[in-house]
Amino acid sequence: MRLLHTSDWHLGRSFHRVNLLGAQAAFVDHLVETVREHEVDAVLVAGDVYDRAVPPLPAVELYDRALHRLADLGVPTVMISGNHDSARRLGVGAGLIGRAGIHLRTDPEGCADPVVLADVHGDVALYGLPYLEPALVKDRFGAEKASHEAVLGAAMDLVRADLADRAPGTRSVVLAHAFVTGGQASDSERDIAVGGVEAVPASVFDGVDYAALGHLHGCQTINERVRYSGSPLAYSFSEADHRKSMWLIELGAAGEITAERVDTPVPRPLARLRGRLEALLEESSYAVYENSWIEATLTDPVRPEDPMARLTARFPHTLSLAFDPEGREEDGGASYAQRLKGRSDQEIAEDFVAHVRGGVADEAERAVLRGAFEDVRADDSRQEARR
Repeated sequence: MRLLHTSDWHLGRSFHRVNLLGAQAAFVDHLVETVREHEVDAVLVAGDVYDRAVPPLPAVELYDRALHRLADLGVPTVMISGNHDSARRLGVGAGLIGRAGIHLRTDPEGCADPVVLADVHGDVALYGLPYLEPALVKDRFGAEKASHEAVLGAAMDLVRADLADRAPGTRSVVLAHAFVTGGQASDSERDIAVGGVEAVPASVFDGVDYAALGHLHGCQTINERVRYSGSPLAYSFSEADHRKSMWLIELGAAGEITAERVDTPVPRPLARLRGRLEALLEESSYAVYENSWIEATLTDPVRPEDPMARLTARFPHTLSLAFDPEGREEDGGASYAQRLKGRSDQEIAEDFVAHVRGGVADEAERAVLRGAFEDVRADDSRQEARR
């Protein structure tokens, strides 16, 4: 069975105020053509279809067109909600849409209710695990504690129990939206705790033939059977070196995996340039970037006059300008945003405690902070569910 694994479309998102809807529409065109060209048997969309819970109307219209085109091809699609999606909104009409072969999995109650497809070798059970907010599903799943590892593990126990009751030789695929240990994050993933308690081990997916993951925006292989497709477009300059693609997965008769990357269209290349303004403007080696979206960091000891206008004269698609003067004390004249970059909310709060009090927070205080952040996140999810 041939599966096309994609995720993190983030329909409606812009790139430094540049509207990406046209580029996202081009990706949908490419997706449909890939399904047709490679005779794909099922499309897997592992969450974050939209960029926010209440997406703009043009994004909803593009999503609607995408579903109609996939349904017209007669190719089943399994799609889960991610942390950026409103599960309830995305899941509206799921039963009716399912009759057209578009299977939306947005309700945690359906984790062990697979879409079952068949090929000449037998059945393939496709399980969709939507993004699981620990505080909201802990009791429902009987998880030991409100952590991502605990609730995802409990959901996978339900999957394995359902699989055990199916015919011998039934192959299995799971879609999930989570941060798995070993994955590499980028700046464009919001609401993610890198290196903290939010990470889950890849072993949580033991027992299934393939885990199609979403959440991280770089295409990556955790192991042969656990992979991220990454986002089809770059959504931050930290992705300048990413090769954007989808996974074309061949699921063999005994569950063996063959994986091939299918590149997605690039609307415009990204470049991160660093140096003195005059060098960026004059050196011929930078000519290759003149048609790229640019993030420029100027290192002039004294801030040059009118730098943005001068940069855009050579690099008309400059979107971001920062200053990091040579010889600056390391304590950093770094900006507030630069000092916080890559740090979780928990780490920032602990730094604040240390700064104000002159001593680091102890374990009990860290637990209080952790609980406060979990409560706020859970309350946000409850508020969204009631809208």
